[in-house]
Amino acid sequence: MPEVILSGFADEGPADKKAESQLTMLAALGMSWYSLRFVDAGSGVKNVMTLTKAEVRRLRRLHEESGIRVSSIGSPIGKVKLLDIEDGSANAYVPFERYLGRDVQRAADLAGEFETRLVRGFSFYHPRGTSPEDHLDEAAERLARIAEVCARGGVLFGLEVEANLVGQNGRLLRRLHRKVSHPNLCLIFDGGNLSSQNLRPHETYAEYQAMRAGIGWMHIKDYRIDPELEWQGHVDEERLKNFVPPDEGDSGHEAILRDFRARLPALTRRLKRLGVPGVFLDLEPHLKGGGQFGGFSGVDGFGVALRSLTNLLDYVGIGYSLTGFEEIRARREA
Repeated sequence: MPEVILSGFADEGPADKKAESQLTMLAALGMSWYSLRFVDAGSGVKNVMTLTKAEVRRLRRLHEESGIRVSSIGSPIGKVKLLDIEDGSANAYVPFERYLGRDVQRAADLAGEFETRLVRGFSFYHPRGTSPEDHLDEAAERLARIAEVCARGGVLFGLEVEANLVGQNGRLLRRLHRKVSHPNLCLIFDGGNLSSQNLRPHETYAEYQAMRAGIGWMHIKDYRIDPELEWQGHVDEERLKNFVPPDEGDSGHEAILRDFRARLPALTRRLKRLGVPGVFLDLEPHLKGGGQFGGFSGVDGFGVALRSLTNLLDYVGIGYSLTGFEEIRARREA
């Protein structure tokens, strides 16, 4: 049976986001992997990108003591403006050369520090009111250079589908992926980031199909469309309140995972050649709310989302491990 490894954005669990609280929650749920995004490693809550050397050392020690590992660096790379144009948004603009040498290099270095090969990122904000199609070439040029920095660090850069960005759907991400054409760039499917754009299950499935060939791993969240919310072509991320467990919303996870099942063996082999232990499904449930740079589910909500996902995987015939490739290998050798 094809298998995945279950991980999650553990900062969605404990309200205090303390490292010890996140790792305790993961251990209680039987999970051994998590995506590192926001954490209090001793000096207050910080994004992983701003951790000090001392905080990195302390986190690494806590990981070793708890037996929990980092599946990916949940960086915000690419969640900045593509162009220095005032468009009424609060999105920041950073000159790209500085961004590449400072932020992108930092994300790749952190992947090395935490012994993961995966960095999550995004496809840049095009000026609000413009068409994302008009900015594909410029976004692809920047993403190619980001992929090259990651390649030098032995890291795979995962480009997540998300509203309001150049790569806001599967068709646009496919075009970016083809334009960049770099072995260290892959795509991250996230159903909730599509259904929250008022896409129905068959439409979300079509977007999944469009980007399917480039997918390296998945984020798992689901969203129930609000029929009273008139679609304006732009998502107000702070207003999104309809996130639900992954088998209850409009993202169409059952059909998507049934199709993805057939792709797992080949994708697993490819990722293992790059030093990744397997195909990660990364819980990012947002069950108690989500916004531009994160979400919250609570410890209880995170557990609900995990049980919902494992039930769904059982139903579609995908095996899963909570502890990683070592357990998968042991079972196969037994």
